[in-house]
Amino acid sequence: MFLNIPFIDKMKLPFQSDRELRLLLYEMLGFYPHRIRYYKQALRHKSVATRMHKGVEGHNERLEFLGDAILDAIVGDIVYRHFRDKAEGFLTNTRSKIVQRETLNKLAQEIGLDRLIQSDAHSNAHNNYLGGNAFEALVGAIYLDRGYDACMHFMRDHVMVGIINIDRMASKETNFKSKLIEWSQKNHYTLEFRLVEERLGYGSSPRFVSQVLIENVECGRGEGYSKKESHQDASRSALRTLKQDDSLLSQIAERARTASKPNPVI
Repeated sequence: MFLNIPFIDKMKLPFQSDRELRLLLYEMLGFYPHRIRYYKQALRHKSVATRMHKGVEGHNERLEFLGDAILDAIVGDIVYRHFRDKAEGFLTNTRSKIVQRETLNKLAQEIGLDRLIQSDAHSNAHNNYLGGNAFEALVGAIYLDRGYDACMHFMRDHVMVGIINIDRMASKETNFKSKLIEWSQKNHYTLEFRLVEERLGYGSSPRFVSQVLIENVECGRGEGYSKKESHQDASRSALRTLKQDDSLLSQIAERARTASKPNPVI
């Protein structure tokens, strides 16, 4: 799935100047950035960010949000054009495999992005998604600096040609439901899949919509041409939401604590 083609020297030290960063980004992206501040922000984890003007944090979370949306659109476009005879479910699953956090983490390592991230040692040791988050933020920075076409060029002509084998990636089995079950069991949370809708889709084919409940808290919804497909799609949605929404994690943990309290003796 991944082709081992180095983009920059993996032993380079973190950049010390804007000029050095521009050179590193040129090797990585194939073009020089216009507004370097976006890329510096994309590489800055909140653990080392300082409070900036107008109360806006100078870290990469906002760029990560933007890059996530841009990546979904670009990868969807690439997958749609590459697999011209495949159905919606196949295209959705293939896109999910490419934009999932594990894949983005590997991409960050392959292009040397992980070595440029500014974060404290504690974050490096405890955040398994540091590289993938920075990759999304990088795409957000490219979008603000150069626009959609530059993002497409980077993903289609560099990443999808030089690193990812899209055909092998599409054939890779990713069981999101198993991952979610494993996560729930590890944290001793109750997990439930509930069918919420069944309707006729394109060509009178049945479409199923399911929701994922963890400690009776809805964490995601998904749909498919079978209940199994809808469970997989809902699990994928839940895993992504759990990764991004700390308040949801707190709500689930609180529900679990409340449920485990013994009833008072009267």
